[in-house]
Amino acid sequence: MPGSNGRELTLAQAIREALAEEMRRDSRVFILGEDIAEAGHPFKVLTGLVEEFGTDRVLDTPISEAGFTGVAVGAAMTGLRPVVDIMFGDFVTLTMDQMVNQAAKVHYMSGGKWKVPMVLRTTLGATRRSAAQHSQSLHAWFCHVPGLKVVLPSTPYDAKGLLKTAIRDENPVAFFEDKMMYRLKGPVPEEEYTIPFGVADIKRAGDDITIVATSSMVQVALGAAKLLEEAGISAEVIDPRTLWPLDEKTLIESAKKTSRVIVMDEGYGRYGVVAEIASVIAEGAFFDLEAPVKKMGAMHVPIPFSPPLEDATVPTEQSVFDAARAMCG
Repeated sequence: MPGSNGRELTLAQAIREALAEEMRRDSRVFILGEDIAEAGHPFKVLTGLVEEFGTDRVLDTPISEAGFTGVAVGAAMTGLRPVVDIMFGDFVTLTMDQMVNQAAKVHYMSGGKWKVPMVLRTTLGATRRSAAQHSQSLHAWFCHVPGLKVVLPSTPYDAKGLLKTAIRDENPVAFFEDKMMYRLKGPVPEEEYTIPFGVADIKRAGDDITIVATSSMVQVALGAAKLLEEAGISAEVIDPRTLWPLDEKTLIESAKKTSRVIVMDEGYGRYGVVAEIASVIAEGAFFDLEAPVKKMGAMHVPIPFSPPLEDATVPTEQSVFDAARAMCG
């Protein structure tokens, strides 16, 4: 990470700064979505952008995710670089035809003559007391589809650098931000930087067990690693940052070094991100593993509104600590 000179931003501020810088740099970049102009987004992530760029480039749309995502696909095909804002990740259900059957396939079906350089920004994450229709983490859906790239930042630094890369990419990118992390603070350099896709980040080095974690689970994993350190166990924490492209090499090398692996993700465990990453590691490091790869995802239930029940559906520092200690004997 380049020196930040002590400057810290929240994750929300890092997202806003990335968007503003890219809109100043490239007049083709514009944002569209519900309540994003004067309202500044339901989570206030985009506050102030309409004052600088106007309603021609920060567009409030009708409540029709399928409609305005389709507008973005067409705009991208004609040379613009739209950023679609879907306020809750649960609503990507309404964009699936546009993203899966149009955006992901146009380049392939046109023999490379057309491209769709667009970003779909949305949220994931539970424990906000928003109930079953506003709390899901559905990023694995997009990972399943050839032609889409999938990004999950876990820090303000990563969020800014990865979003700038996503906007400049020639392919459609799904960019998931954990809604519970918008106030998370961290160092962000003032100078220009981007972060390449397909390069995992070792957030903490260790020797005894590898914890692969995504998005909000990175912070949970780091908390668990501190508890493990007090128990004499050295945990390595790795953040893939992009689920596609996936940095398999870094994950496998860490697994070979530590011989034990936990994979954490806030999406549903069944047929999910944890299963895919666990499979990659099990195949690539099979003869070096001392135990089966442990998967820790969201419980396979609709996210409850009840706070105690909701909290029980996702991995915690304590549950990760307990699992790692058991694996290390």
